[in-house]
Amino acid sequence: MTLRIAPLSREELAARLPDLARLRIAVFADWPYLYDGDEAYEARYLQAYLDSPDSIVVGAFDGERLVGAATGTPMEDHAEEFAQALAGRDLPLRDIFYCAESVLLPAYRGRGVGHRFFDLREEHARRLDRHWSVFCAVVRPQDHPARPPGYWPLDGFWAARGYAPLPGAVARFRWRDHGEAGDSEKPLQVWIRDLAATA
Repeated sequence: MTLRIAPLSREELAARLPDLARLRIAVFADWPYLYDGDEAYEARYLQAYLDSPDSIVVGAFDGERLVGAATGTPMEDHAEEFAQALAGRDLPLRDIFYCAESVLLPAYRGRGVGHRFFDLREEHARRLDRHWSVFCAVVRPQDHPARPPGYWPLDGFWAARGYAPLPGAVARFRWRDHGEAGDSEKPLQVWIRDLAATA
């Protein structure tokens, strides 16, 4: 099986927004996000990547089928959401690139796609003269009833790429878990990498 992995042009992204929405809903429904998504919200959320001139969306394609995607934007596009998590730190937003999400269908994992997603976003961030790359990972209790037996977190993968948790930097976002009546706040740990360093 050969996968094509490449950044999407603005025209490709506009055409693929419904596919990307369905992909996010499908992948984030699983642990640890448990996201009970809807396409109307996704359409509004994903519009931001079309609106941001310096955003990047990388697609993974099996033939013409979108099976994975990774997104990123300058941190200024997310200033409000991250204001509290990054407050009081010597990290100007203009120096930070935010790797917002990576989603990949289970059948395509373990083939190096995740590394390629990070490679392309980090290269894009350097072209924008960003010094730091960050992303967020949801924090769930160890005893959460939906935690799958034998679940293996991605911490080792992220650390191997040069990322580390930023102490005390926890962002808070709201979404509805499967089984919840409405949205609830979730803590997400901020991970950071110096883009000048070698992972």
